[in-house]
Amino acid sequence: MARLDEIAKVIRSKNAGPFCLTLDILFGDDPSYRRVVAAEAITREKMAALYRQPVENVQVYHHPTALAMKVSIVRAAPAGSLMDTDLYGAQQHVLLYPIEIA
Repeated sequence: MARLDEIAKVIRSKNAGPFCLTLDILFGDDPSYRRVVAAEAITREKMAALYRQPVENVQVYHHPTALAMKVSIVRAAPAGSLMDTDLYGAQQHVLLYPIEIA
């Protein structure tokens, strides 16, 4: 077992407009990418539970040519609103780090 942050080369988050957050997971090689995909650690259901969002507010995209995965999540509060805790969405990826990968 290894943590996602030990396998991925880059894990980052950012705004994708004021109402959406995107999480990028980039890998340095094909075996690492395939290992995480095969483990089914990054699914709509798991990301919805982790980020406390309804499944319909979460999308997961696989980009094998780029050795990357992308998770798009509808923000709980619009960027810059009174309820927003991370204006740029730049701190939301940390929840992905400890995900265990077989």
